[in-house]
Amino acid sequence: MTDFLKQAEELFPYTQALRRDFHMHPELGYQEVRTSGIVARELEALGLEVTKGIGKTGVVGYLEGSKPGPTILLRFDMDALPITEDTGAEYTSENPGVMHACGHDGHTAIGLTVAKILNQHKNDLAGSIKFCFQPSEEGFNGAEMGGNLMMIRDGVLEGPKVEKTLSLHLWNDKPLGWINVAQGPVMAGAELFNIKLTGKGGHGAAPDTTIDPVVAAAHIITALQAIPSRNVPPLQAAVISVTAINAGNTFNVIPQTANLLGTIRTFDLDVRKLVLERFEQTAKGVGEAMGCQVEVEIKRVTPAVINNDSVTSSVLNTARNLFPGAEIDSQNFLTMGAEDMGFMQEKVEGCYFFIGSANHEKHLDYNHHHPKFDFDEQALIKGTALMAAAAADLLK
Repeated sequence: MTDFLKQAEELFPYTQALRRDFHMHPELGYQEVRTSGIVARELEALGLEVTKGIGKTGVVGYLEGSKPGPTILLRFDMDALPITEDTGAEYTSENPGVMHACGHDGHTAIGLTVAKILNQHKNDLAGSIKFCFQPSEEGFNGAEMGGNLMMIRDGVLEGPKVEKTLSLHLWNDKPLGWINVAQGPVMAGAELFNIKLTGKGGHGAAPDTTIDPVVAAAHIITALQAIPSRNVPPLQAAVISVTAINAGNTFNVIPQTANLLGTIRTFDLDVRKLVLERFEQTAKGVGEAMGCQVEVEIKRVTPAVINNDSVTSSVLNTARNLFPGAEIDSQNFLTMGAEDMGFMQEKVEGCYFFIGSANHEKHLDYNHHHPKFDFDEQALIKGTALMAAAAADLLK
């Protein structure tokens, strides 16, 4: 029996070196030119069939097993965030204003190590593997679709057709040693919204001669918060967050317009439908009652990530066999954070699992997207071992 944990431990220097290199040279979504170049180089060195430019800067390595069987896809995201790093690490970002603050440098390094391990065992695989290195998981801005959907549009799930997917996330909200493999929903679906209010501008000293979009915006913000608390059943979940208010530019002028930006998060499709309907009704109803013209635009960022029961059961069994002394968490670890892997798992059976990566004693416990975010690199071993073993077990 293959000892995937031992192989991951032996290859840790390779994984760590890649991770630190990626961390020092972070690239934003669809700008991952250097990163994808290294990924392609490493996959080509293994003799894999490599396709570049899928989803703009995405890379796919294709490994064909020696026996017939299904094709599975392993997804690893590559992009960084527009954050100025404040970790003080020896491998700190050399790209001002950009850092890997979500662990994607670790994901990419894990993916390349998994490819190296499974390539050594291709004679044991009954099927094929697509190693999918995705751009722009973080990068959706409303003007351009995220990397997962872009890769799907470029055919990553076809030729040959993908039947199952696996993906992971290093998770700094939980300590090193924690592993979560759970059936059902794990990451929320997300929408981006923009509410434009048009009133009548005028002098700040004569508000009675105006239609004030700022006051209307304030009432809309308050009213929107009643949707999750008063329309959504208490045992189900929804979040509405107004995250930006843009109106006016001086102290004594009531502006003509105001804009509200934010996000909506849900898991259940029926809850999503309800929230979107009530959202538009509330925004327009309140805004128009205060005399403003109201335009509501809602864009889907990603569906919820919902794990398939069968694939997840296989991964859970693999985790228990791989880490017999560990307590594997199989309860739904729900987070309202979104992940565009939801697009693939909407089309293909999949499992998205979590690897605890925090270490309080080493002060490696800042949350994701924080300027001081960093993780215990021993988590790379666990992530590599579980992903490699889970993929191999799916192709037995």
